[in-house]
Amino acid sequence: MVRFEHIEHLLLLLLVPIIILLFNAMLRWKKNTVKKIGDEKLVRQLTNNFSPKKQLLRFITAMGALGLVIVGAANLQSATQIESINRQGIDIMIALDVSRSMLAEDSKPSRLERAKQLINKLMEQLHNDRVGLVIFAGRAYMQMPLTSDHTAAKLYVNNAHPDVVPTQGTVITDALRMCNAGFNSKEKKYKSILLITDGEDHDENAISTSKELAENGVVINTIGVGTTQGAPILNPITHEPKRDIQGNVILSKLNEQELIDISHATNGVYQQLNDVDAAVDKLIEQYAGMEQKTIRDTSLLSFRSFFQWFLALALVGLAGELFISDKKKLRS
Repeated sequence: MVRFEHIEHLLLLLLVPIIILLFNAMLRWKKNTVKKIGDEKLVRQLTNNFSPKKQLLRFITAMGALGLVIVGAANLQSATQIESINRQGIDIMIALDVSRSMLAEDSKPSRLERAKQLINKLMEQLHNDRVGLVIFAGRAYMQMPLTSDHTAAKLYVNNAHPDVVPTQGTVITDALRMCNAGFNSKEKKYKSILLITDGEDHDENAISTSKELAENGVVINTIGVGTTQGAPILNPITHEPKRDIQGNVILSKLNEQELIDISHATNGVYQQLNDVDAAVDKLIEQYAGMEQKTIRDTSLLSFRSFFQWFLALALVGLAGELFISDKKKLRS
């Protein structure tokens, strides 16, 4: 496996063709200047000891050195071995509601964005735990299986949106079952689901499903997003509130009781998402009280860097360029 550690530095290679164009422009300017002088014989005598070929060689050498410096800064690396690291942690599947009711703005900037803030801050503190992601609305989808790569997990979380799930609704039962499918079925502990939703559509099977999962050692923590007073659901294009057949504005309200019942059925905790930091602290405290398991992480690689070779060649090129003279040897 070969990679550049700082691949963004390679964008600086775009400077090379720009400098080449400027160099060509300079050569054309010199030729035009010579023509304006008029006396070609006089010009040849004045520039008799100048070598255009050596000037071009110096330029090519300098450009090569610049390219090597840029590639060296990007740091070409090759994988040498896979490191097996043992961690003490738990497996956490996050079920994130992305139904259109999550666009309501009774939690600023919206319920969904508030939920994303919670997940991202939570993952910053889950150093030794594996995290997976399920998104749901009218259907549930496994977005990311359990992983220790929390940076990749954040990308999936930030891309979650109602448009990703075409069928609308709030199928909590399907989301819980999808999360459970992501766990090791042979284990009876070390497993937790974090359900984040406004719980707007009452799911009759959610409580019974939660009890089934509790028998398999799953702890479900629930986060209620929104307010019990409710808020209108805005059309993302027109920003107009959704209305019923009679023209009345439809309010989306947080269904707290269902989320409380789900968490209590599995010895989990329920929180209404008011303060993100406080909610994260309570979750971390709850996870710390759970029995930890040894998680073997074999996804981390040791890399060998080669930047020093590119920089050494660049220094040789720059040193060589200093010894290349624009003057040519004249025969005596």
